[in-house]
Amino acid sequence: MDLIKTVLSNPYMRALMIVFASVLAAAIVKWIFGGILARAVKRSKTTFDDNLLDLLNKPVFYTVLLVGIDMAIHTLKFPDNLQYIFVGLIKTIVILIWTGSAWKFATMMLRELSVLPKSYKIVQPRTLPLFDNLGKIIIFSGAFYFLLLAWDLNISAWLASAGIVGIAVGFAAKDSLANLFAGFFIMVDAPYKVGDFINLDGGERGKITDIGLRSTRMLTRDDVEITIPNSVIAGSKIINESGGPNLKQRIRVSVGIAYGSDI
Repeated sequence: MDLIKTVLSNPYMRALMIVFASVLAAAIVKWIFGGILARAVKRSKTTFDDNLLDLLNKPVFYTVLLVGIDMAIHTLKFPDNLQYIFVGLIKTIVILIWTGSAWKFATMMLRELSVLPKSYKIVQPRTLPLFDNLGKIIIFSGAFYFLLLAWDLNISAWLASAGIVGIAVGFAAKDSLANLFAGFFIMVDAPYKVGDFINLDGGERGKITDIGLRSTRMLTRDDVEITIPNSVIAGSKIINESGGPNLKQRIRVSVGIAYGSDI
């Protein structure tokens, strides 16, 4: 008992025991992920859960290990400046590890959703780059925010600057953003699709050849391609001549007949 009390009274021995326990806990977590859970997910018909398990294995392992190291550092009671640096570095490493995993998870999730049936109209192969970039921006912003918190930095000034920059960019790219959002809602609402013949209020009529995030392209019967901003289409009345279940089309043609003709 005296030996145990002597060991526990020594901060270096306590820190060493905490590190050893964290290494053991991390090894157990890795064994659970690589053994028990790996065998369980192999029974499923999809590979998504297998990829997700592989993705979570590394960050969970290092998180458990680094949490133990952080507890050991607090046990040693370093000077405040060294404690601040060590704890900040550990938090930074954890944030970077989970940021990389979140980055890969977002890409994997969007790829899975884009190949599913029409249950998810928003995520399509053509909108995949948009959501991929949007997800990366959100993940990067979140990582930057947590890094500021990890080092106990004042985020009020950063948030105010980001708000001012966002307002300036919004005014400068007003038309581009209008087209972008209109293109997004056109893809979600799907009033027409590639290959449909549509009529617009402005008199444009033709076959849709491409639906982009900024504009829509149609080919007229005169073999002329027209590029129309999505914001214009979103505010127009759209007549879709190919919207019905029948693939045949009705075309009205005016035929001039002279007076006195024998019909």
